[in-house]
Amino acid sequence: MHFSDLGLIEPLVKALAEKSYAHPTAIQAAAIPTVLKGQDLMASAQTGTGKTAAFVLPILQRLEAQNQKTPANRTQALIITPTRELAAQIFENIVTYSKFLSITSAVVFGGVNINPQMKRLRGGVDILVATPGRLLDLVNQNAVKLDQVSTFVLDEADRMLDMGFVPDVKRIQAKLPRKRHNLMFSATFSDPIRALAKTMLYQPKEIDVAPRNTTAQNIEQTIHPVDKQSKAELLIHLIRSDSWHQVLVFSRTKHGANKLVKTLLKAGIEAEAIHGNKSQGARTRALTGFKEGRVAILVATDIAARGIDIQALPRVVNFDLPSVPEDYVHRIGRTARAGSTGVAVSLVAADEIKQLRDIERLIRAPLPREEIEGFEPKHQLPASGPIPTSPKVKRPRRHDVAGRAGGHATSSRGASAHSPKQSDANGNVNSRKQPQKIRTFGPKGNGRSRAPGLSGNR
Repeated sequence: MHFSDLGLIEPLVKALAEKSYAHPTAIQAAAIPTVLKGQDLMASAQTGTGKTAAFVLPILQRLEAQNQKTPANRTQALIITPTRELAAQIFENIVTYSKFLSITSAVVFGGVNINPQMKRLRGGVDILVATPGRLLDLVNQNAVKLDQVSTFVLDEADRMLDMGFVPDVKRIQAKLPRKRHNLMFSATFSDPIRALAKTMLYQPKEIDVAPRNTTAQNIEQTIHPVDKQSKAELLIHLIRSDSWHQVLVFSRTKHGANKLVKTLLKAGIEAEAIHGNKSQGARTRALTGFKEGRVAILVATDIAARGIDIQALPRVVNFDLPSVPEDYVHRIGRTARAGSTGVAVSLVAADEIKQLRDIERLIRAPLPREEIEGFEPKHQLPASGPIPTSPKVKRPRRHDVAGRAGGHATSSRGASAHSPKQSDANGNVNSRKQPQKIRTFGPKGNGRSRAPGLSGNR
């Protein structure tokens, strides 16, 4: 299927061709026709599947067809995002796709001077991308009015919920016309997200192009058991031995991100940190340097990484495992975008076994373990716990009334072809010890591998 088969006009197809985009992704093929029809939409897709284009392209086409001049201090299409980086990324995509159209656009977010943004909005813009707080600031100062919005997009709704932006979103909704076109994109369709959707969407079409809480099949995932105090040294060893470049490293805390960057710089490795305590200028410079290859390692927190969109990011490293298992899926989704392949490496200490078990239960598969010679942990990483291979079913107790409790599912875990249990040559199952591969390379090893039962594999 080509983009032209979706009913997109020639100027949009031409702009896509200039970026070497010829075939739509699954979310694009499913969402674009729906948005072109003007139907409300509730969509979920994995990170890196091209969902931004799934709503930007049809919005551009509808605005071009309407050919209406936007009044002063107004906008016709409003896109709300949780982070500055994501807002900037969406705006960049709008500029790219509207190259051959007469569409005006702007982006507004906090952390920078508000006056240039107020000036930009005076003449009106067809599409406005904004973070909730800065948009409300501009509304309160009468720099922009939302009474002409015909299309409203809420992107990363799940992250909006996590960051406590829902009250701001509801205040924004209250200022919009009652009759409008609504689109919501979220990584999950949790109960709170569905509750929010009921206040925003009218008879929406629901699209879910990927199973919930799954990771892309084209990502090679590996964990390296290591003592916590040796993590930085191991990361440096991996970067040098495998000649890593353009690596996105996730840290659980802002302090941890800053500390790791200092260690990498002392080792002669160009690195920058990106997190909420950094000014917008510093975050933009770090991200630009990373995209252009001047910065080899970008260390980020989960929230700051939203909006990082690099088509050929080869590798993601979890320096710390996330506290929320769903964030693991979001993190590694930064690589292997739009059908490419990628590698996700996690450095895991013994005290992170709970997070590891939660992640493996979430994705319903064990993660391959590979010890690096010279960095074998003194504190061994415990074996993973049992991973559900089928949904648990609550059986009726003998004293229950017949038909009362039978058949009620007590777990949402789906089936998996993987199990942490290993069988020996005689078929005996042993779940007490998890096999680990030990890799040797670089100055610390002799180039050989010992694999007692486990082989290693946008």
